[in-house]
Amino acid sequence: MNTWELFIIAIGLSMDAFAVSICKGLSVQKEDFRNNIIVGIYFGGFQAIMPFLGYLLCTRFSSLITSVDHWVAFVLLLIIGGKMVVDSRDISRPLNSSFGIKAMFPLAVATSIDALAIGITFAFLDVQIIPAITIIGAVTFVFSVVGVKIGTVFGSRFKSKAEFMGGIILILMGTRILLEHLNLF
Repeated sequence: MNTWELFIIAIGLSMDAFAVSICKGLSVQKEDFRNNIIVGIYFGGFQAIMPFLGYLLCTRFSSLITSVDHWVAFVLLLIIGGKMVVDSRDISRPLNSSFGIKAMFPLAVATSIDALAIGITFAFLDVQIIPAITIIGAVTFVFSVVGVKIGTVFGSRFKSKAEFMGGIILILMGTRILLEHLNLF
């Protein structure tokens, strides 16, 4: 697999993280570039770590991982998105703009589960894993940083409507992942 093919795979893998990054940016009222970097590190890091884990675990657990990955992503995104939708209805409450581990860890896991499956595929195709995960992590980092910036611009204007839409987007992403893996979409 050449560098361009890995780059295209990295762009595809980073799209979920990009969408969630926009949602995180929607929740903040004032731009703080540290938040962009935090999101980039979480999403880029997990998008790099998960294919590596998939690559390492390929021979032992491939059927187990691929049989449940879509359910895990669906449930996590449904819970997080549902909470955002419910929270958006309370206009007296400030938007959830946390970039702490409790907020970021489940999002990073949910958006990188498909990367775990890619790592399994990489093992079967004898892809050089270090260059692959470096490209995937770097591309996702950049897309995530830009996503938070885009979300911040719109979030300051639309506040709770932005959180509502962000929740709907996460629910739809989880549903898409589930339907794709069940071959219904």
